[in-house]
Amino acid sequence: MIFRSLVLFLGIFLVGVSFAFAAELKPRKVGPKDKCAVCGMFVAKYPDFAAQIQFRDGSTFHFDGTKDMFKYYLNLSRYAPGKKTTDITAVLVTNYYDLTMVDGLPAYYVMGSDVFGPMGRELVPFVKEAQAREFLRDHKGKSIIRFRDVTPALLKQLD
Repeated sequence: MIFRSLVLFLGIFLVGVSFAFAAELKPRKVGPKDKCAVCGMFVAKYPDFAAQIQFRDGSTFHFDGTKDMFKYYLNLSRYAPGKKTTDITAVLVTNYYDLTMVDGLPAYYVMGSDVFGPMGRELVPFVKEAQAREFLRDHKGKSIIRFRDVTPALLKQLD
């Protein structure tokens, strides 16, 4: 009986934690005056490539593409003095095929394709690896990378 109660409690707890995490991944609407935190372009003009980073304090920073989002993320001390990656509650990117905002951490990014974003060459995000592979073939992409693989040196190759 105690074991069943413990299992039930843990199940309810884990469901609650997953819902709490899912709530953090709710995209924030881009306003007409929201500018990319890196380049200053108006993000609302480029919804097909938009990305955002949300912080624990409730602040949200918008980006006109994943390339600028990664520049910001990898150099927080320059773009957001006083903030740390541990303060981030969500990283959202626009999934290329259905144009929905998705969790950027487990996403797949195609590099070196013939599809350009607002700032030129871009890391094109996908929620599913199969979609990324299809896009890679169809758009002459060079590689598929993951969030953890993006570095400043890799981003320089796109500029």
